[in-house]
Amino acid sequence: MYLFESRFPIRNPVMIAAFEGWNDAGESASGAIAHLLSEWDHHLIGEFEPEDFYDFQVNRPQVKVDENILREIIWPNTQIYAISTPQLTHDFIIVRGMEPSMRWPTFAKELLDLADDHEVSIFITMGALLADVPHSRPISVSGSGAHPEVAKRLGVEISRYEGPTGIIGILQDACTKRGIDAVSLWAAVPHYFSQPPSPKASLALINALEDFLEISIPQGDLPELAKEWERGVDEMANEDSEIGDYVKQLENSKDAAELPEASGDSIAREFERFLRRREDGA
Repeated sequence: MYLFESRFPIRNPVMIAAFEGWNDAGESASGAIAHLLSEWDHHLIGEFEPEDFYDFQVNRPQVKVDENILREIIWPNTQIYAISTPQLTHDFIIVRGMEPSMRWPTFAKELLDLADDHEVSIFITMGALLADVPHSRPISVSGSGAHPEVAKRLGVEISRYEGPTGIIGILQDACTKRGIDAVSLWAAVPHYFSQPPSPKASLALINALEDFLEISIPQGDLPELAKEWERGVDEMANEDSEIGDYVKQLENSKDAAELPEASGDSIAREFERFLRRREDGA
């Protein structure tokens, strides 16, 4: 990993990571990370050596041409950014990139070595999966811990998933073995409209991050983009009767499964977010 000198000390940082690819339905998680970087001042503190972790026939380099018609090769990679948030009790280290193609244990070791060097207090990964959920209802986000003790202490569910995993699962396991608290947030993206971007799912992840950390995160234009996305899917459903009927079935199932107390919890969380944003001027 290439490391760059930090321009300011990083205080008790929280590490947040998302990766494009298998873990990122509708580019929802990578979209949430992009939103954080667009709303908070940040600088690059490190990046991986692309040749060590990527298969360039799977993730091909991209050619970019600038205004002077000069060509540049953009290699697939993962970058690490530092964010200073003096208004909060901690700063952030943001990890953004493509899921590596190979040498996952080494990739996890190098990233967690960096986390140890900066005494990261908690590692939060974000992902998204396709699900039988209606686009017209709030996007659900589940939080889970990789170890029962950590899950109980942090107030999240213990992950009971069995099956193929991605780099997020590897990092969660590596955190457990190192004694680093780790939580994973996953958004459920409607499978019938999973084309990126999915700003409504990205917004749901941002809101879940706010709730978990009990902080305010600037919303920017994400709420309006989420509304535009929902209107666009509405139009598609109205034009295709088969999809429209399927969406109504999903809505009925979702509404029937929602308990009154669950709706009350959702309202309470939204009110708490409102109060935090008002206090922070976000």
